[in-house]
Amino acid sequence: MPSVRGNSAPLTRGKARAPLAPKPAAAVALGLVLAAGALAACEYTYDDRAGSAQGTAVVTPAPAFTRDPLQQDPVSDAELGDWVSRALPDSSGPVVQSGAGLLGAGEVRNVSSPALETGTYILAIACRSQRRVTFTVRTETLTLVDLGLRCGINRENVIYLSTDSVLTVRVEARTPANYAFRVRRL
Repeated sequence: MPSVRGNSAPLTRGKARAPLAPKPAAAVALGLVLAAGALAACEYTYDDRAGSAQGTAVVTPAPAFTRDPLQQDPVSDAELGDWVSRALPDSSGPVVQSGAGLLGAGEVRNVSSPALETGTYILAIACRSQRRVTFTVRTETLTLVDLGLRCGINRENVIYLSTDSVLTVRVEARTPANYAFRVRRL
């Protein structure tokens, strides 16, 4: 029968050995090998085709500018109609519900539609703010859309109502924002 020791290795008496330190010469050699590999990958190319003009200026493309954050500041009530017409251009199909407005910081707005018939609809939403605006579209029993929309990007969702329903659109913003939505029959 094999015996079992209490300890797997005998305990050492005295000082423990220090871990091995990397040798500086090995580190320098490794650095030189990596640098040589990087330099070997470099390649100089030139155009020696006949007819290539020398001394011509190269046209560099203009820098791509990022979005101007001031373009996302909410507009006033007087400018709201112009913004809605640009954000949600007219499209085919009868509009059954629409809404637009200005929200204050932390404000929540609920807009209910008349009873809509069973069928397929397109919901178009847009916002204008420095932050996201949350759109939640519900029927009496079901959430159809729950979306935190990054402003400056329009969104269209296709929704299907299996029974006659009333849609409730809830719009919420943490900072001042414009919102617009349109529901049309497909």
